[in-house]
Amino acid sequence: MVTPTSVRTVDLRSDTVTKPTESMRSAMAKAEVDDDVLGSDPTAMRLEKEMAEIAGKEAAMFVPSGTMANLISVLIHCDERGSEVILGDDSHIHIYENGGVSSLGGVHPRTVKNEEDGTMVIGSIEAAVRGPKGDLHHPVTKLICLENTQANRGGRCLPVEYIDKVGEFAKKHGLKLHIDGARIFNASVALGVPVKRIVQAADSVSICLSEGIGAPVGSVIVGSKEFITKARWLRKTLGGGMRQVGVLCAAALVALNENVPKLGDDHKKAKILAEGLNRIERFRVNVAAVETNIIYVDIPEDPKFGAEDACKSLEDVGVLVLPQATFRIRIVLHHQISDVDVEYVLSCFEKMF
Repeated sequence: MVTPTSVRTVDLRSDTVTKPTESMRSAMAKAEVDDDVLGSDPTAMRLEKEMAEIAGKEAAMFVPSGTMANLISVLIHCDERGSEVILGDDSHIHIYENGGVSSLGGVHPRTVKNEEDGTMVIGSIEAAVRGPKGDLHHPVTKLICLENTQANRGGRCLPVEYIDKVGEFAKKHGLKLHIDGARIFNASVALGVPVKRIVQAADSVSICLSEGIGAPVGSVIVGSKEFITKARWLRKTLGGGMRQVGVLCAAALVALNENVPKLGDDHKKAKILAEGLNRIERFRVNVAAVETNIIYVDIPEDPKFGAEDACKSLEDVGVLVLPQATFRIRIVLHHQISDVDVEYVLSCFEKMF
């Protein structure tokens, strides 16, 4: 349904829906570019250098999407077909990336339950590991993947101490650790900890530029120089090598400088909205779980009016959200949502039933 132009539109479907700012568009228009596949685009190199420094890793590489970033990372670490990756049962890689690690890489996913705080119990990870000297019927574990923030747990932040313990466990067992850090900047701001410290234990990290910080396109993979060299080969294989990509990287550089400082405001607005929704008798929000910019709203379990119906009803008044489950709605804040927008959304929810 097309929302009438006379109705205010507040798009909370995701933080990927943001429009490029004027400063981004200006930077894109003026970007110094060359051929990135040949390794000579200066703006791409500047972005990659800055991202490597932010993450405390040796090197970085721009890719078109977070899905490709995670796929490349998993395939490098699980370099033998039939090897295994341990990851959360509610993780983005497992649920939302088309099974690419298995269909394209022949990698076997072994899931461990994501707890309410987004972590996986280390004892459960240990129980899931299968080594080369084990039962020959089983694949061999090579990689552990974490997600920070954990989107399907409401944008929860994995504590640094937990990641360090998983990293120590991985090294002890000869495994690699990859972090899906699509919203790692949100985690950094919420925890008050630099990105490089959060991902210190990781062998590789994917960082989204279009989620969280609002660039129009792209993600970056960070890791060792050897890892990124292998990643460039795989990126080309997967069709992710682009030419004058500095046009996109220029917008990402603006996002790093202008939007990362705004994330704290996004989190505050999310908390205000969550608290307001939870005060409405018909809705339930776990306010304590709203640590960053994602909110899950549970609605009354009426078989005649589920989350999809609620989303359509809200769309009629210009509020765009997504159904997460039969009776659950997902809301994601971003830098283009104002205090007035938050008030309007609350008023629309109040009038829904």
